[in-house]
Amino acid sequence: MNTAAHDATTIAQRYIAVWNEADAGRRAALIEAGWTADAHYVDPIAQASGREQISALVGAVHQRYPGFRFNLLGKAEAHGDNLRFSWTLGPSGAEDLIQGTDFAQLDAGKLRSVTGFLDKVPVGA
Repeated sequence: MNTAAHDATTIAQRYIAVWNEADAGRRAALIEAGWTADAHYVDPIAQASGREQISALVGAVHQRYPGFRFNLLGKAEAHGDNLRFSWTLGPSGAEDLIQGTDFAQLDAGKLRSVTGFLDKVPVGA
């Protein structure tokens, strides 16, 4: 595996770890380590600016989907300061219900901006 692919995988895994962290304190530490202070997140149903808003958004997802887990789908790819990866979300140990693809811009290896697309969403999710 080349360095860019390894870095892409590591960054994507850390991103998924943030979304899986239900404890606000641990999640804040993960965001501090992996996101720039002025980071932005946007997807078709939510947006957040800055680490605190991003953490609050993740917390809201935990409230809406208790016990659900994010997992990487396929491999993460990097091109310069750009990163692309797909993910799944579903109940722990069960088939995923939601799938998406995220595109990120990096700044010195930290997430500066993430734009998410929802590839599979069941009615009412």
